[in-house]
Amino acid sequence: MLLTRRSTATGPNTSGLVNSLARGVARAVPTMDRRAFLRRSGMGVGAGIAASQLTLVKKVQAADSKAAADGGKKVEVKRTVCGHCSVGCAIDAVVENGVWVRQEPVFDSPINLGAHCAKGAAVRENGHGEYRLKSPMKLVDGKYKKISWDEALNEISQKMLALRKESGPDSVYVVGSSKHNNEQAYLLRKWMTLWGSNNCDHQARICHSTTVAGVANTWGYGAMTNSYNDMQNAKAALYIGSNAAEAHPVSMLHVLHAKETGCKMIVVDPRFTRTAAKADQYVRLRSGTDIAFLFGVMYHVFKNGWEDKKYVEDRVYGMDKVRDEVLAKWTPDKVQEVCGVDEATCLQVAKTMAENRPSTIVWCMGQTQHTIGNAMVRASCLLQLALGNIGKSGGGANIFRGHDNVQGATDVGPNPDSLPGYYGLAEGSFKHFAKAWGVDFEWIKKQYAPGMMSKSGITVSRWIDGVMEKNELIDQDSNIRGMFFWGHAPNSQTRGLEMKKAMDKLDLLVVVDPFPSATAAMAAMPGQGGNANRAVYLLPATTQFETSGSCTASNRSIQWREKVIDPLWESRTDHMIMYQLAQKLGFDKELVKNYKMVKGKGGMDEPETESILREINKCVWTIGYTGQSPERLKAHMRNMNVFDVKTLRAKGGIDKETGYKLDGDFFGLPWPCYGTPELKHPGSPNLYDTSKHVMDGGGNFRANFGVEREGVSLLAGDGSHSAGADLTMGYPEFDHLLLKKLGWWDELSEDEKKAAEGKNWKTDSSGGIIRVAMKNHGCHPFGNAKARAVVWNFPDPIPQHREPLYSNRADLVEKYPTHDDKKAFWRLPTLYKTVQEKNKDIGKTYPLVMTSGRLVEFEGGGEETRSNPWLAELQQDMFVELNPKAANDRGIRNGDYVWVKTPPMQAVPEFKGIKVKALVTERVGADTVFLPFHFSGRWGGVDLLPYYPEGAHPVVRGESVNVATTYGYDSVTMMQETKTTVCQIEKATA
Repeated sequence: MLLTRRSTATGPNTSGLVNSLARGVARAVPTMDRRAFLRRSGMGVGAGIAASQLTLVKKVQAADSKAAADGGKKVEVKRTVCGHCSVGCAIDAVVENGVWVRQEPVFDSPINLGAHCAKGAAVRENGHGEYRLKSPMKLVDGKYKKISWDEALNEISQKMLALRKESGPDSVYVVGSSKHNNEQAYLLRKWMTLWGSNNCDHQARICHSTTVAGVANTWGYGAMTNSYNDMQNAKAALYIGSNAAEAHPVSMLHVLHAKETGCKMIVVDPRFTRTAAKADQYVRLRSGTDIAFLFGVMYHVFKNGWEDKKYVEDRVYGMDKVRDEVLAKWTPDKVQEVCGVDEATCLQVAKTMAENRPSTIVWCMGQTQHTIGNAMVRASCLLQLALGNIGKSGGGANIFRGHDNVQGATDVGPNPDSLPGYYGLAEGSFKHFAKAWGVDFEWIKKQYAPGMMSKSGITVSRWIDGVMEKNELIDQDSNIRGMFFWGHAPNSQTRGLEMKKAMDKLDLLVVVDPFPSATAAMAAMPGQGGNANRAVYLLPATTQFETSGSCTASNRSIQWREKVIDPLWESRTDHMIMYQLAQKLGFDKELVKNYKMVKGKGGMDEPETESILREINKCVWTIGYTGQSPERLKAHMRNMNVFDVKTLRAKGGIDKETGYKLDGDFFGLPWPCYGTPELKHPGSPNLYDTSKHVMDGGGNFRANFGVEREGVSLLAGDGSHSAGADLTMGYPEFDHLLLKKLGWWDELSEDEKKAAEGKNWKTDSSGGIIRVAMKNHGCHPFGNAKARAVVWNFPDPIPQHREPLYSNRADLVEKYPTHDDKKAFWRLPTLYKTVQEKNKDIGKTYPLVMTSGRLVEFEGGGEETRSNPWLAELQQDMFVELNPKAANDRGIRNGDYVWVKTPPMQAVPEFKGIKVKALVTERVGADTVFLPFHFSGRWGGVDLLPYYPEGAHPVVRGESVNVATTYGYDSVTMMQETKTTVCQIEKATA
């Protein structure tokens, strides 16, 4: 998709670096012959394949021994995990005398099988990239000035304390990171709790929050049910709103293996993607109409009797109501009117999925980032429940997460509506964590403003309104006055024009990041009517390669990263920065009470990451983050070769360092890994799988929604239980009372009885209830219930198609209107019908549907990958894809510069639009355009290079699509609308 391949560094975005890449490659990679190439790449046969299994570790160990004997350099291999997408590709990093000199993918990894994508292959650059933020900085008279760490920490903490005194703890907002490891993400949520606010969030809000809410409220847990590897067992795979070939490239290994054994691949997307190029059937639909399409498929499933009737009867509540609605409302003519897909196509998809079971479904942000994202997600769940595919190997809902640890950060990190492990903001939850932390509950309660402890905070998607909205309309004492961007890219959020105004109005803005991010340039760029007293600071954090810790891949497997190199320049680890700020703010003792302190950068104290994980192990019972001790995870990383590449199960294996027997474990102990580490639960490869014993990774649907609804039982049917369970019927969650009623109480030790008295399995600190239920009786501690086809506590209990707030189809707005406006929703008023009614005819002015997505070359907000010269060379221009008809009607040719204009720009007449290159292609339909969302550093045609800190700017800069995106939020989670809005495109004359 490169529009202009520059061979010399003459362009304004390249900073004179691209022409040095060939020389760099020559220095980094030794000359190799064909045999060596085959051995390195694993492409050989026979002897070549055997050679590829000679691991880099053994080679380097031999070299290190020789070097030591000769008194030469020290060579080490550190095993880590790629820091980009959520696949979890393992990397062996070779370090010579503390310098990261080369890398190889881990051939023994059951996840990446010795493969890398472009981003993974270039990840070493993160360890010594020249474009990192090198020292703390402060914005002074429009320019960034270097200051000391002491100055920065003192001034930031003093301003925070002043804001707290004037406006309360909720006046400070912290955006955390899905790039933090689990330990840092958990510590940041703890840090915010001890500060006294729920005003914290991270990237998952604008990535998969609709997935988490929709999936968890359907069958119990809000995560991917199976694994990338398990897709090798699928007979059919439906990708909808997922361009895995670019967003999760290495994941394609597994579905391509499945295709070799007959798996049928279907891709549904408004755009013909690289993933679609691999499909047996490609379906183009109108953006934002997934529900109409999925119900169009289900229409044929129900009409032909292809649903799994026994499965539905035993394990699903309310499918009869869904069936009635689908057959009545979503006849083929209605489906085609809404989504543009005809009856024959829907029938073919339904037939393929029904005749090739187990069939799996994959979705990503193409489905989640909508005002009805929660409903779209549940429509996908309903199709899989109707076909009986959930809880089956080769089936499931394979929900590919975005960042390397967005799953883990969601599980245990800074969410505004929950404590780690999705414990709700109830008093009992806070008491549970207060006990685990060894901190007095009443002290924590006093840290919060009165009445705010149990209220969900503002979401990251709406922090702009937390700053700008009228104070009387916000459900907290003060507007947001201080903001932390702690490893988060602002250009990944919508409403960029308004975001700039909100930044200018703040009293305090702090960026904590290895790269200064677009925040730095946006903050320094002149604005209008901003806060003259605003203070802006940049703090250099390390990458994950300069620390150790665990991260959770999309399939819920947890991997331990070794520290590869020491922190570069003046950067400090995120957990050191949290601790040092806590010292200044007065709650450092509470923060680190349970942790061993170790010496980090410059001999300064920081919490040991293993200690933080052990605390997680002692309190996050809900989702089974309790069995993955540091020792077990490290043993898995050292012995990847023993894990099967389809099942992820260890076949024998003993860790030489510890004597730990790996046999039977699933790689990375995918959560839930229940009980204490001593229980040796193997992890859960496929959720809700009744074919296995619960101590063998099996399970069933969670009893999380009561036992009865309108006189109908919500518990699973008789005989529908996990293998070997003593209870062969549905049953509720386990607590002390149920254990006593069943006569199992005396199976607890006396100490366990003391801890479990008055508790349920989620708050029993001994793990005794879990042990007795699972190990002694084969029962799941969270009960055995039916999945919910009808989610009665959501705005649309049965998913409904609703047109986006900005639609170019006024006729369909009339038939499928949006929700009514909401008051005090996540502390803020949220508009739906008001916006849609005002813009009902917007399609006359902005006739094109605008959608956005990923590229294989860059990741997330892109500041990290666009600062990598090896990747920057591959994609040097921000662009818009538009169909030849749309281009010809506007006099636009391939490679022309164009202005992309959207409705928010009407309020800023001087802003002409975003200026990008045109890529004329039939990938998109005549009414749709596509832009990637990884770019920043240009604003309305202007290069922002002068506003970055000197030497810390991305190599490639481009307009951010999210400067152009419009207002719109999911009705349950506040997920932003990025996939369906409207625009107009004009050729740029200058």
